[in-house]
Amino acid sequence: MKSLLPIVVRSTEIDVNGHVNNAKYLEYLEWGREAWYEQCGLDYETFGSMGIQTVTVNINVNYRRECKQGEQLTITCQPATIGRSSYVLMQEVLDERGEVRADALVTSVTMDRITRQSRRVPDELRKFFE
Repeated sequence: MKSLLPIVVRSTEIDVNGHVNNAKYLEYLEWGREAWYEQCGLDYETFGSMGIQTVTVNINVNYRRECKQGEQLTITCQPATIGRSSYVLMQEVLDERGEVRADALVTSVTMDRITRQSRRVPDELRKFFE
């Protein structure tokens, strides 16, 4: 399953170079992942009822082309790979023409809410990687 989140670049996201600051892309990607989780029916409450949380442990971002104020972008998110307690989501920041402005691989780990230790990815999440 692939999610699509449309956004518009705001003036507060622009740095002194006149384009989106690199740190803002991390926010865009986070918003895109949240949209994917919600589309899958895996919101915070659902994870909470399973006794788990997900934590981001690695993000590899490729900044391909700059984004500027007022541009309409789409943040995509889809499953890439899965392990025992970790999984990778593939994301892209696309412009109006569908050209990639940035792409990323985001690794998360499933963590027990009480013990704070890694835990097997639940089947409710694992099924989206099959």
